[in-house]
Amino acid sequence: MDQKNNTMKFIKETNPSPKLNMTSLIDVVFLLLIFFMVTTTFEKQAKLKIELPEATEKVKNQEKNQIIISISQKGAIYLNNNEVLNSQYGSIANSLKQLVKSGEKPPVVIRADANAAHKHVVTVMDVLADLDFVSVSIATTQSQK
Repeated sequence: MDQKNNTMKFIKETNPSPKLNMTSLIDVVFLLLIFFMVTTTFEKQAKLKIELPEATEKVKNQEKNQIIISISQKGAIYLNNNEVLNSQYGSIANSLKQLVKSGEKPPVVIRADANAAHKHVVTVMDVLADLDFVSVSIATTQSQK
C-alpha cells in the first residue's frame, strides 16, 4: 500500500483586505476640536442679573468716573463688575482702596438686588462711610404706577 504524502497546502492570500490608516483621521479630529475650543465665546460670570427695587424718584445721569458697587441676591459683591473675594468688611475696604487713587473720592452707586440681604448693603455703606465717600446713591428702577 502506498502512502500518500499527507501534507497540507497553505494557500497564500493574494488579495489582502484594505487597511485604513487612522492617524490622519485622528489628527483632523483633534484640529477641529482645538479650532472650536479657541473660537467659542464663553459667557462671563461677572454679568449679573440684578432686579433693582422700585422708586418714584427721577433718574440722575451717570458720571464718567463713578464707582458702581453691585450686590447680587446671593450676597456676592462686585466693584465695577469685578467680584470681591468675599462680602466681609475688610475685603470690601481693601478692594475699594486699590480701586481709588489716594485722595480721590468719586461718586459711588450701589446697585443692590431687591432680594439681597440688608446686611450686605449696610456693610458696603459702612465701608464707604469709613473711607470718607460722601457722594453715595442707591440705584433703583422707576415704579410702574
